[in-house]
Amino acid sequence: MNQSFKYLPQNKRKKILLICDDIRVHSGVATVAKEMVINTVQHFNWVNVGAAINHPEQGKRIDLSEDSNNRLNIPDASVFLYPQNGYGNPDIIRQLLKMEKPDAIFFFTDPRYWEWLFQMENEIRTKIPMVYLNIWDDMPAPMYNESYYESCDTLLAISKQTENINRIVLGDKAKDKLIAYVPHGINEEVFRPIKEGDKHWDDFLNTKKKLFGGKEYEHIFFFNSRNIRRKCISDLFVAFKLFKDQLPEDKKDKVALLLHTQPVDDNGTDLFAVRDMLLGEDPNILFSTERISAESMNVLYNLADVTVLPSSNEGWGLALTESMMAGTMIIANVTGGMQDQMRFEDENGDWIKFDSNFCSNHFGTYKKHGKWAIPVFPSNTSVVGSPKTPYIFDDRLDFRDLADALMQSYKMSKKDIKERGLAGREWVTSDESMASSRKMNENVIKYLNQTIDNFKPRNNFEFIKIDKLRVKQLQHKLIY
Repeated sequence: MNQSFKYLPQNKRKKILLICDDIRVHSGVATVAKEMVINTVQHFNWVNVGAAINHPEQGKRIDLSEDSNNRLNIPDASVFLYPQNGYGNPDIIRQLLKMEKPDAIFFFTDPRYWEWLFQMENEIRTKIPMVYLNIWDDMPAPMYNESYYESCDTLLAISKQTENINRIVLGDKAKDKLIAYVPHGINEEVFRPIKEGDKHWDDFLNTKKKLFGGKEYEHIFFFNSRNIRRKCISDLFVAFKLFKDQLPEDKKDKVALLLHTQPVDDNGTDLFAVRDMLLGEDPNILFSTERISAESMNVLYNLADVTVLPSSNEGWGLALTESMMAGTMIIANVTGGMQDQMRFEDENGDWIKFDSNFCSNHFGTYKKHGKWAIPVFPSNTSVVGSPKTPYIFDDRLDFRDLADALMQSYKMSKKDIKERGLAGREWVTSDESMASSRKMNENVIKYLNQTIDNFKPRNNFEFIKIDKLRVKQLQHKLIY
C-alpha cells in the first residue's frame, strides 16, 4: 500500500460512483480506471458501472472488495461492480444514486458517450458533483463541447492540450470550475525493465522464442494499439518498407516490426493485405494477437528497441507511457497528448505550456525534447469532422519522415538506445511528468476530495432569460 495515501476506515470514506469500462477488462480506459480504484481503496469506497459490449454479466452486482483487500493488504475495502451493456442510462444512475448514495460521480472517455448524463446534470448536481476525467484529441478548440464541459463541477484533463481546451471553450465560465492536469498514470512496478535474473526473465525468453522462433533480430520496432484508421498503421508499414530498402542486403532480414493488434478490423484495415502488397509474405512483420496480462505486455515492450505510434489523432497514447515505463524509447507523431510525453522545452528550458496564443506544438514551434523520444512532426494538417464533431484537425505525418525516424533509431548503438530508454523511465516516474500510477492517484484523491468538500448543490430550478444563442466562434488563432 502506498503510504502517502491516507488510510481511512470504511465508514469514514467518501463513496465514488465510477462510470467507465468494466475495470476487469483490458481496454486503455479500464487499465487506468483499475489503477485508480485498486490504489485508492484505502481512501474511497468505489462503485463501478462497468461497460462492455454485450456484457455477459449484465444485471449483476459483483463484490470485488476481497480482491482489493488482498492487493493492498487492508481489511475493509469496498469495491462493487455493476456490469452494463454500454455506459448506462438515466434509470440506472437514478437507481444507484438511491441505493448506493455516492458522494460524487466520476466518469471518463469521449463526451459523445455521455450525452444522456450531461442532460441529467441539473438533476444530479442538486445532490452530488460531477467529475469528468476528459480528453480531446486535437485543435481547433471544440466549441461544440461547451455545454458538456459546463455540465461538470470538475474537469480533470488527461493532456496539457485538453486542459487548455477546457479553459478556452468555457471562457469566463472556467473560473467556476475546478480544472486540473491529471495525465494517465502507469504502475512502475508492473511496467519496468527486465534484466537477466529478474523473476520475469524466463517469461521474456519464452515469449521471445515463441514470437521469433529462435531467430535473433538486431533491431525491433513495436506497435501496440487498436487497428483503427487514425492509428495510421499502413503508414507505418510503408515507412518500414522504405527503411528496409535502405539497408544492405545482409541486414534486411535482421530487423523486425512486431505489432500487438488485430490484423483485420472493420474499423481499420486488412494489415495482411497491406503487408503482402508492400513486402510479400515478409516473415519479419510479426503479430501478437492474444489478450495478455499487463506483465506479459511489459515483456513485449522489453523485447523492442523502440515503440512506434504514428496516429493522426491521439488524446494521450497509453502505449508510449507503458513503453517509457519499461525503459524503451518511443517514436511518435507530434499531436495531442503524445507531445506531452516527448517533453518539448520552451526557450527557457521549461516543459512547454499551452494557452490561447500557443495551442499545440504540432506546427513545430519547439524542437528540443526528451532524449527518449524521436518526434515526427505532421507534414500536413487537414480539417475533418462529422455532424456531432463538426471540425477537428487531422495531423498526418509523411511516411517518408517516419522512415527517417526508424533509420535514426536503427543507427543508434544498443548502449545509446538503452540509456535513452532508461532516461524516459526516469522522467515518466518523476513528479514533474505526473505519469506514474502513484502521482495519478495522489491527484485523483486530492481533486475528488477538493470537489466534494467545496461542492455547492445547484438549485432545483433556475430562471433563464431567453436570448438569441451566441455564435460559438473560435477564441484562438488557427496558426500559433
